[in-house]
Amino acid sequence: MIRKMICGAGALGTSLFAATAAWAQDAAATAAAAVATAAPTPEATEAATTLIKAPTAEQMVGMVNKGDTAWMLVCAALVLMMSVPALALFYGGLVRTKNMLSVLMQVLTIVSVAALVWVCWGYSMAFTSGSEFVGGFSKAFLVGVDATTYAATFSNNVYLPELVFVVFQMTFACITPALIVGAFAERVKFTPLIIFVVLWLTCIYFPMAHMVWYWAGPDFLVDAPTDYGMLWGWGALDFAGGTVVHINAGIAGLVGCIMIGKRTGYGKEATPPHSLTMTMIGASLLWIGWFGFNAGSNLEANAVTAVAFINTFVATAAAAVSWSIVEKLHHGKPSLLGAATGAVAGLVAITPAAGFGAPGTSIVLGLIVSPICYLFVSTIKNKLKYDDTLDVFGVHCIGGIVGAIGTGIMAAPSLGGQGVFDYTVFPAGFDADSYDMGKQVFVQIKAVLFTLVFSGVGSAILFFIVDKIFGLRPAEEAEREGLDLSEHGERAYNY
Repeated sequence: MIRKMICGAGALGTSLFAATAAWAQDAAATAAAAVATAAPTPEATEAATTLIKAPTAEQMVGMVNKGDTAWMLVCAALVLMMSVPALALFYGGLVRTKNMLSVLMQVLTIVSVAALVWVCWGYSMAFTSGSEFVGGFSKAFLVGVDATTYAATFSNNVYLPELVFVVFQMTFACITPALIVGAFAERVKFTPLIIFVVLWLTCIYFPMAHMVWYWAGPDFLVDAPTDYGMLWGWGALDFAGGTVVHINAGIAGLVGCIMIGKRTGYGKEATPPHSLTMTMIGASLLWIGWFGFNAGSNLEANAVTAVAFINTFVATAAAAVSWSIVEKLHHGKPSLLGAATGAVAGLVAITPAAGFGAPGTSIVLGLIVSPICYLFVSTIKNKLKYDDTLDVFGVHCIGGIVGAIGTGIMAAPSLGGQGVFDYTVFPAGFDADSYDMGKQVFVQIKAVLFTLVFSGVGSAILFFIVDKIFGLRPAEEAEREGLDLSEHGERAYNY
């Protein structure tokens, strides 16, 4: 994604991306041995390190790596798998039998509609120049985007075919609104929901993506120093979607579940998950797909990709274990539902920090996020009496907040983090000593608060409008019958 990250050009040296000091020392030793062995001539060295500022489209052709392209297409498929079938199965298993099919239908349709909206106007609103709040419509319906246009990465003189970038970002636009429906599952009408999703993507998601992830690129920012989104300009770090995806969707879910109201019989009738087997399958597929989500957000296949990959792995594992321990201490027994929920909380928390932190700090983040999310899911929700059906707020919003703020700490080179590159110079510069942890944490908190207010207020307005015009809540009789039959006229199971 076009976002402020730390992926520099290969010519700047891959040792800059080492995840810990020990790794950096090993990389330096290896590099020194390679230099001594190869002993390149001064002419060869100069040719290898010559970078082109503001390259033309013709020059970009030679700056595309087939390995990067193949990796990004695989990642796009992995992220799509996170929505269908992973999220659909994860959510579907958690609802009652009479609502299983409705959840599957909601997720599948949201993904389909979001993909079309993205191509029609979403990509242009998110990733073209405009204001610091939102892009324009110069690439609406992908006008001017074809096999001969290219998208920047985070390295000088490294590009992707633009259509690869379009399809990768499309999958993020598909899953984010699908996350929201878990907050008011079992009590929302289908057609008004889809209308809300189109409005929410247009008014909330696309502007957020622009504000956090849009910038001119490492080869052009020097000549266009104000061509970026607002939060990017603040210096907010979001590797793969802590603010844009999880906090954004989580707070929208909370607003939605409050405005739509509690399920009929909530607190009086038992509402157990109908199939934890389905939930386990969904959670497992989410974990696998999340490697495309996080490691793919590096936009290249290099050392930082590996950093994001391993951090995603260990943070998730730590969070699953941590949740199980908390349940054991609190209830005396660890549950499969708890372990799966903890894994998702870990995936959420590591998302903004995946390419910035080190494995050690990622494990700590995973261990910390589960008890915090558990508190919201098991205690705070009951005390405040809101019916967040599948704990979208408690896991995605709260986990995203923990991860987003934690990113400011984890990125510190003093803790083995990656630091940040300075893209205001060409070629991009790097100075580990310039990283200010306190300042960065402040910026991260500022970004979190902005996202909560922007998405919370904006979502409330959209829910209100759609409810007044179309009505979001089904009749009590339809809700008791189940949305499978009342909304879709079919059942998930016929045995």
